[in-house]
Amino acid sequence: MNNYMQAMILDKPKLPLKWQQIVIPEIKDNEVLIKVTACGVCRTDLHIRDAELKNPKLPLILGHEIVGVIEKTGSKIKELQKGEKVGIPWLAETCKTCAYCICNKENLCDQAIFTGYTKDGGYASHIIAHADYCFSLDKLNKKFNDQELAPLLCAGLIGWRAYKFTHDAKTIGIYGFGAAAHIITQIAKFQNKEIYAFTKTNDIEKQNFAKSLGAIWAGNSNQSPPIPLDAAIIFAPDGDLIPQALRSIKKGGILVLAGIHMSDIPSFPYDILWNEKQICSVANLTRADGKEFFTLLETCPLQTHIKTYNLKDANQALNDLKEGSFQGAAILVPNDDN
Repeated sequence: MNNYMQAMILDKPKLPLKWQQIVIPEIKDNEVLIKVTACGVCRTDLHIRDAELKNPKLPLILGHEIVGVIEKTGSKIKELQKGEKVGIPWLAETCKTCAYCICNKENLCDQAIFTGYTKDGGYASHIIAHADYCFSLDKLNKKFNDQELAPLLCAGLIGWRAYKFTHDAKTIGIYGFGAAAHIITQIAKFQNKEIYAFTKTNDIEKQNFAKSLGAIWAGNSNQSPPIPLDAAIIFAPDGDLIPQALRSIKKGGILVLAGIHMSDIPSFPYDILWNEKQICSVANLTRADGKEFFTLLETCPLQTHIKTYNLKDANQALNDLKEGSFQGAAILVPNDDN
């Protein structure tokens, strides 16, 4: 292995990523060096590139849906081995000592570090990660290839955390049918839940896609579902959807906001929130979420729908995601000749 890696680098928000070759940093005792085999392109990456999420590390390598193989381990690493397949998620590191970390809410840690945001991510041939925050993926080798695994590291994990917030809901609305929604719909069907999918107006292609994955109804986001729903999840970063979603859920229902960024929420009449309806947001993930989620996937029949791009085409992948020009998830694949 040489001492160089290739990466697509964001020098400044609102500018295209640049292809560069850089020196691989030395790993610390608690870190691993991973050769990236696939990295998902997440809407959060768009929010960072477009300056909707503030104060990223700059220059920055985006990407936090990372699958790869360990090439080198730090001196203190015992559980992970060279050659092992691992996933690297959004949550890169926490302090482990604050009140949030101690009470199993490490996703809220004030000192948290985030992959592809405050720490370099996976739009690269290699990445260095804290070993405690990597997920072993070897048990899923027979069910998914590396490209199919990549979207599970954020779309899957954050979708799973949002889905859990609906608790025992039987009927669930999903607003915004992208990478996370297409994963959670399949899980919900496996668990005998009913999904009602809401898309942009007259996006018949996405509505048919949702139905093909098990949604029992799909329509426009400004439509009312055929029945009142127990809960709803908003994946789309559109605050205008909140009043509409509140009108769609039953008394005592819950509305889960799953995005890290959302446009401003408009004012709405109190009567659509009354009757003990709840609104909650989902922030980040915990390692416990990951262990639970990946254990479920050992038995849950799930297929991730992907579109692959060469790592050098990261700008095109981001633009295609913004335009909604594909179904499922976009995946960057580094080639050995990159």
